[in-house]
Amino acid sequence: MASLTRRIPFFRDPGADPARPRPARPGPAKTPTTSDTDSPEPGASSASPTPTSPSHKKPTFTTLPPEIHLLITRHLIYPDALSLKHTSRYFYSLVDTGVRLKIDWLVERRRLHLECPNDRRCDLGSDLRFCRGSVRLLMQRRREHIECESRPGLGCLINGTETCPHARRLKTRMKRWLRVRLSIELWGLLLLLAVVPVLVGVLCVISF
Repeated sequence: MASLTRRIPFFRDPGADPARPRPARPGPAKTPTTSDTDSPEPGASSASPTPTSPSHKKPTFTTLPPEIHLLITRHLIYPDALSLKHTSRYFYSLVDTGVRLKIDWLVERRRLHLECPNDRRCDLGSDLRFCRGSVRLLMQRRREHIECESRPGLGCLINGTETCPHARRLKTRMKRWLRVRLSIELWGLLLLLAVVPVLVGVLCVISF
């Protein structure tokens, strides 16, 4: 009888307690899903920072391949190539600052009507001998943007732009310096002109 009542779900045992709840049937086991296992805990941030791997770093000029370095150096003029050459041993052996680059730089300066070396003997054999005398001064003037906008339409010789803010600031400083210098010299000249008649009068009185 007991086995029959277990087989028939709608048959109620008269001896059973009606207030006693029936045990729930065991359902199929729920397999954990990815969303359940990966659900963040309460209060935890949903966007966790991921460490940056070295392969995702932005490339710099030094990390470029040697082929690209060679292509870049072919477009440099002599002063820029010389500066890049002395940055490291790698670029010292890579950058070529031979006779051809020196001549191209001198021809370019002549074409732009810029000042050229005034030495009668210009040694192109090495960078050390070539950068002596007026060549060194010309390169220094170029670095300081003194030659930029020296004539109309020249622009900036370093950045290759139509205008040079560095040269304009330098010209403003030069104008201010000249104004102060001229004002000082003018006041000195006026003072001298005022003192000379007094000295002449004193000498005349003493002589008589």
